[in-house]
Amino acid sequence: MAVETRTTNGVVADTTAMQRQVVSNTGIGRKSYAQIKTVLEMPNLVQIQLDSFRWFMTKGLEELLKEVSPITDHHDKMALYLSDPRFDEPWERMPEGEEKERAKRDPRVAEVYCRERDMTYSARLRISARLEIHETGEIKETGPDGIFIGDFPMMTSDGTFIINGAERVVVSQLVRSPGSYFERKPDPATGRLLSTSKLIPNRGAWLEFETSNRDVLSVKIDRKRKMPVTILLRALGYETDDQLHALFAEVDTNEDRKFIQSTIDKESTKTQDEALVELYRRMRPGDPPTRDNAERTLRDLFFNERRYDLARVGRHKLNQRLHPDDEVQTESRILEKEDLVEIVRELIRLNNRVGHPDDIDHLGNRRIRAVGELIQMHVRTGFQRLERGIKERMTIQDIENVTANSLISTTRPVIAAVREFFGGSQLSQFMDQTNPLAELTHKRRLSALGPGGLSRDRAGFDVRDVHPSHYGRICPIETPEGPNIGLIGYLATYGKINDFGFVETPYRRVVSTLMLENPELPLEGQILRDDVNAPGSDKVLASTGDVLDAKLIKKLIKADVTQVRIVPVVSDIIDYLSADREEGKLIAQSDTPLDDDNRINVELVTVRRVLEGHTFPQVRPEQVEYMDVSPKQVVSVATSLIPFLEHDDANRALMGANMQRQAVPLVRPQSPVIGTGVEHLAARDSGQVVVCRHHGTVVEASGAEIIVRDDEGEQHIYHLQKFIRSNQDTCINQRPAVHHGQRVEPNQILADSSSTENGELALGQNVMVAFMPWEGGNFEDAILLSERLVRDDVYTSIHIEKYEAEARDTKLGPEEITRDIPNVGEDSLHDLDEYGIIRIGAEVRPNDILVG
Repeated sequence: MAVETRTTNGVVADTTAMQRQVVSNTGIGRKSYAQIKTVLEMPNLVQIQLDSFRWFMTKGLEELLKEVSPITDHHDKMALYLSDPRFDEPWERMPEGEEKERAKRDPRVAEVYCRERDMTYSARLRISARLEIHETGEIKETGPDGIFIGDFPMMTSDGTFIINGAERVVVSQLVRSPGSYFERKPDPATGRLLSTSKLIPNRGAWLEFETSNRDVLSVKIDRKRKMPVTILLRALGYETDDQLHALFAEVDTNEDRKFIQSTIDKESTKTQDEALVELYRRMRPGDPPTRDNAERTLRDLFFNERRYDLARVGRHKLNQRLHPDDEVQTESRILEKEDLVEIVRELIRLNNRVGHPDDIDHLGNRRIRAVGELIQMHVRTGFQRLERGIKERMTIQDIENVTANSLISTTRPVIAAVREFFGGSQLSQFMDQTNPLAELTHKRRLSALGPGGLSRDRAGFDVRDVHPSHYGRICPIETPEGPNIGLIGYLATYGKINDFGFVETPYRRVVSTLMLENPELPLEGQILRDDVNAPGSDKVLASTGDVLDAKLIKKLIKADVTQVRIVPVVSDIIDYLSADREEGKLIAQSDTPLDDDNRINVELVTVRRVLEGHTFPQVRPEQVEYMDVSPKQVVSVATSLIPFLEHDDANRALMGANMQRQAVPLVRPQSPVIGTGVEHLAARDSGQVVVCRHHGTVVEASGAEIIVRDDEGEQHIYHLQKFIRSNQDTCINQRPAVHHGQRVEPNQILADSSSTENGELALGQNVMVAFMPWEGGNFEDAILLSERLVRDDVYTSIHIEKYEAEARDTKLGPEEITRDIPNVGEDSLHDLDEYGIIRIGAEVRPNDILVG
């Protein structure tokens, strides 16, 4: 962990080679004693929220409209196509005036406008529609304005939503990825290991495969009755016994256990028609089974895009698990017959002890549903309700006069679904705003609870436990104590989420072989690790230890040498790897000794090998494939704020990381004397400080606003928030951190907030602490304070609370707000005005009357 100290005057004396100056963005000097240089700057810490919502606006909504289109009536007379979703700007809902003009230039003006007026920060959503009448071939389209769907809540620049004036955060959800999963479980009766498999789609019916101790393979469709798997295979067209035997001949090779024969013996069907009827009878007992009904039901269950969807990620996982060697891999998001055959093959292989079952707690099998996807799921239900309404209207309306607008007369279901999500979902939460760190970590929270996730009571130890694949992806330290332990986690500092929703972590690529054409590193100056021979002969062109220069490179290229093996160099090429792609790689720690040219400086390197068993072998430098980026990459932001973390007990570090979020803002914040270098990043991305957006000069800096003139001569006004009540009743008060005439850059902090000083997070005070017993006064967790700390308001904090009283009309007549309160003495009323409301500036104590 890097440790940094602060100097008061902003000038740093270069005392030793170990100390490097890191100037935080407000010019207060910090000496860095870090032994490991920073290779990769920390990313924007709320990127997970911003990227996901941007995906929803640009792709997610479009995807939904494609799913519901076309909407046809029951007689297929007409079809309605929905497309081209677009959002107006949030400021378009503001009344004309100077504030609206400012909001056009700065989105934060509209955010503050909504917060002050208890409004929802939203934008108008419109879509286009095209109606095709099949009988006449006529096409009716909507105008350029499209169809107004409603006001859609927008994400602020800090990754939050303002709903009725209150800031809310949508927590990302950690769920099991769609795909197929194989397990081996001991049979309770015989103790023999039997394989089971589940095929989980993103939407649609589950398929569960089992093996009985009599070697019969059975399948359950959508948690209904069990049936031999051969019935399903015959219904899909593999109808004869010979076809079935041929399909599995290469895997069903165990002479003692013939799985396919045992399964065939268990069922009575012989043809596809019989199998379809039997399938239907078992799935829908009571309905009269006919071949057509059965075929339609099967097709709707697994081969209809409206009812069954694996999603892109599900298809990717299926291809990876079942068809890894296929040259051309399908992208179909519904099931294919080959998938089912391959699952049965894999089941037989596992029963014969070939291959490995899956680890469902591995981060390659758990993915993140961030805000965009969670909103998409709710908007989908809204559009499905809308679709039902449109179909009903299609049957009623006269075909001559029908238009797209008349069919979509009410769009209430869509906006109702969105409101329901933001107001009532378990994952849409009132933002924790106690201090800037609490705000930031809330946006980086990952929850395994919520709709479609786990429940506290059912979650066992395995799901909650730290897994080796969490390394660099989910923090092993920061998690709540109590019933939610392990179910709520936090993204590690460098973790990011890929297109499939899996968490990736960055590694530095170790290069030990270079191509002479298009090399990934500069060739000159590299040292050869082996002799280079001319192709096809023993003639040595260059020897081990030679340094490559322009002349030697030319000679090698001329002799048709394509690649050379060099002494391994830890490059600055960064690869982001998901937990799946990391499997089997040899990865060195970030503190592996390097020389000045980034070559590994030891003969044997201790590496992590991420495979079954997770070993830590020692290997030669040329075998190393990757190296960690930073020691901080393992932990979350809150944990990385703890200096000397490696000396803490893990349980106490967990408490420390959690308690930092509970620190209330003090009257005079002090940044720590000893920090870790993450303080200014946490403050910058928390959303509570004012960050400069232009190159320029400060023209004015007052308690109310900061004016910056940019290099083009245009002035930008940054308004400061003064004594604003936070969600947790703490006080947010911004104060300028720059002065008149100061030169400023983009991303520089212009104003500090309640828990920052000089643009750095400042959650506590630098006080003298003594460890000693004091007549039992500090027994266990009690502490003694000096009188000075109380007298000088060192730990004083300001809280702002809101009290409301309503005067209602009751059956006994209207209530009134008055100073004339029966049975109350004059001394209790001396601060109330003539209407019975407390005057501004009055000092109040508990139980004082505020409104009469």
